Amino acid sequence: ATAFNRGQILYRIAEIMQGRSEQFVSEICALEGLSSKAAAAQVEEAIDTWVWYSGWCDKLSSVTGSLNQVSGPFYNFTTPESLGVIAVFAENKPSLLGAVRTLAPIIAGGNTAILIASENYPLPAITLGEVLSTSDLPAGVVNILTGKISELSPWVGSHMEIDGIDAAGLSKKQEEELKLLGAENLKRIHRFTPNNHPERILSFMEQKTVWHPIGI
Repeated sequence: ATAFNRGQILYRIAEIMQGRSEQFVSEICALEGLSSKAAAAQVEEAIDTWVWYSGWCDKLSSVTGSLNQVSGPFYNFTTPESLGVIAVFAENKPSLLGAVRTLAPIIAGGNTAILIASENYPLPAITLGEVLSTSDLPAGVVNILTGKISELSPWVGSHMEIDGIDAAGLSKKQEEELKLLGAENLKRIHRFTPNNHPERILSFMEQKTVWHPIGI
C-alpha cells in the first residue's frame, strides 16, 4: 500500500474502534479493575493514537527525506523505507493503549508487526485483532500472540526473520537477554517513553539513497 493508503487504513481502524468502544470499556473495567470513566479515557486515547499516527504516514518522506547536493551530474534522493518484520511487546498496563501505541507506529512505517499482547490482560488486544481484521488492513500485516513473555521472548530474540523489536513491555533484564539473542542478525531493539512521537516510526525504518544520472 502507498503511504497515503496506510494513513487511510489507520484512520479506518480508529473509526471501527470508536464503534466498538463500549466493548473495549467493559473489557478494560473487568480486567484492570478501572472505573468506567478511566476505561473510557483509555479507549479514547487509543483511538486518538491511531488518528495521530495516520497523519504521519504520507508525511515522513517529506519531513525526513532529502534531495542531496552531490558533486557530479546526478540526482541524489534519500527517502525512508520500512525495515521489515517488527516484534512489539505491548505494555502490561494499560492493556489496550499499551498495545495500540506500540503497534500503530510499526504499521505507519509500512512494516509487518508481531504483537505480543499483555501477559496479564490480553483480551483487549484480541478484540483489537477483530477490529484489524474488519478494517482494510491486508491479511498478515499484524499477527497477535498471547502467552507468557518469558516463554515467547527467547524465540522472538533468536528468530532470524525478525528485523526489529520494541521492548516496551519487557523488564530491563529481559531486554538485555533479548539484545544478546538479537545480535545474531543485528536486530534493532528499542524502548520508548509512553508518548506519541515520529521517532517511534523512524526507528524501524531505513534511509535509502538513490543516485540517478541527469539527462537519462
